[in-house]
Amino acid sequence: MLLFQQERIENLLPCDGIVTYCPQVLSQSEADDYFSSLFTSIEWKNDETVVMGRRIVTKRKVAWYGDSDYAYTYSGTTKQALPWTAELLKLKDLAEKITGARFNSCLLNLYHNGEEGLGWHSDNEDSLVKEATIASYSLGAARKFVFKHRKTKENISIMLENGSLLAMSGTTQANWLHSLPRSVLVTEPRINLTFRLMVE
Repeated sequence: MLLFQQERIENLLPCDGIVTYCPQVLSQSEADDYFSSLFTSIEWKNDETVVMGRRIVTKRKVAWYGDSDYAYTYSGTTKQALPWTAELLKLKDLAEKITGARFNSCLLNLYHNGEEGLGWHSDNEDSLVKEATIASYSLGAARKFVFKHRKTKENISIMLENGSLLAMSGTTQANWLHSLPRSVLVTEPRINLTFRLMVE
């Protein structure tokens, strides 16, 4: 099932988790302005992952910011959080108002086009507060985002639009995997910001 709509979805999942989708929390001009600013001001670095003992450098770029110099380890690599920028603090404040959750960190991803994506995974590292909300902004190109239930293998898909916010809460990470599939049809870049709550 592929969803692409303009109204808020209170829960995208049929069971075992809560995923809220809020389209256009930013106007198109606001989203475009944030994209341009973040594209040039964020300290982007190519991401690294360890697969079968081999370190692989991805085309996708990432950055990690937070309240403190939190160490975040995933895919076999560790990142140290940088201090917040003014733009990130504004987006964090808006995400907290919309979701009612608290965040102390943000992982940013820069996808240059549809050839770059993410395979199946869940954000359930021990350094993250269990069942805390993760709020995900999308800026730039619209991209398909897919959830897969760990046991039933049921798939739920949605198009993440420019200026939208997706929030994953409760037992979502324990019961569902998610991915950003590659697509040759997507030729424009996308910035994704995922605000998180680290264990302090």
